[in-house]
Amino acid sequence: MKAAAFSVAFFLLLILGVVVWKGLPSLSWQMVSDTPHGGFYMGREGGILNAIIGSLYIGGGATLLAFCLGLPVVIYINIYASPHSWLSWFTRTCMDILWGIPSIVFGAFGFIVMLFIGMKVSLLAGIIILSLLVLPIITRAMDEVIKNIPSELYDAAYSLGATKWETAWRIMIRKALPGIITAVLLAFGRAIGDAASVMFTAGFTDNIPHSLTEPAATLPLAIFFQLSSPIPEVRERAYAAALILTFLILLISFTIRAISKKYMKHSS
Repeated sequence: MKAAAFSVAFFLLLILGVVVWKGLPSLSWQMVSDTPHGGFYMGREGGILNAIIGSLYIGGGATLLAFCLGLPVVIYINIYASPHSWLSWFTRTCMDILWGIPSIVFGAFGFIVMLFIGMKVSLLAGIIILSLLVLPIITRAMDEVIKNIPSELYDAAYSLGATKWETAWRIMIRKALPGIITAVLLAFGRAIGDAASVMFTAGFTDNIPHSLTEPAATLPLAIFFQLSSPIPEVRERAYAAALILTFLILLISFTIRAISKKYMKHSS
């Protein structure tokens, strides 16, 4: 068990070390504060601010949309529906199946739907398809946390005259709040790091999107395009972009962990 724990920590540190070692020499203030100029992918001046902002837009929007769709589902199957009903079983089974579908399939599905309705690649399309990708992740993570809440708490709330909605809002959500925050973190980390689904739906652009109908760039695609370049300087910039992406995920992770600890008193 100790060896397994140390191996996980070792590979995490190894990945972080390689990213820092390869990316730090090419990292500059211009990369995080400027958009690509003409010839940026040929080794000229510019930055990846468009991809940073685009990743935050798409990842944050998709996570928020998935949370708004997943939380009512979790409340229903744990409070309103019978614990062993066929609807609860069917919902969890569908979420498990969706969780196992590769992201490229979601991207291809979104692309087909966009062609059918005449929708162009845009920030909105990327958010919608990416929210479908992270919906099973955030829903099943919240569901597993809520299933571990002792049933005696629900019985005590009902005996005091609380309604099902009051029980869900005042007991279930507050008790499971740290786990819900962790589920949001998992979904956001998956959303901000995905490339296959947004490649077909959000597109790519050198500009920062100012509306939901404009295409948006993301850091994973920026890394992919730069690593595909035959120019060594551009490939080195890809590791700098990977370092920025890793830093964003770590920053958000530590921030949400701190917030989760603050509300841990509700689960004690």
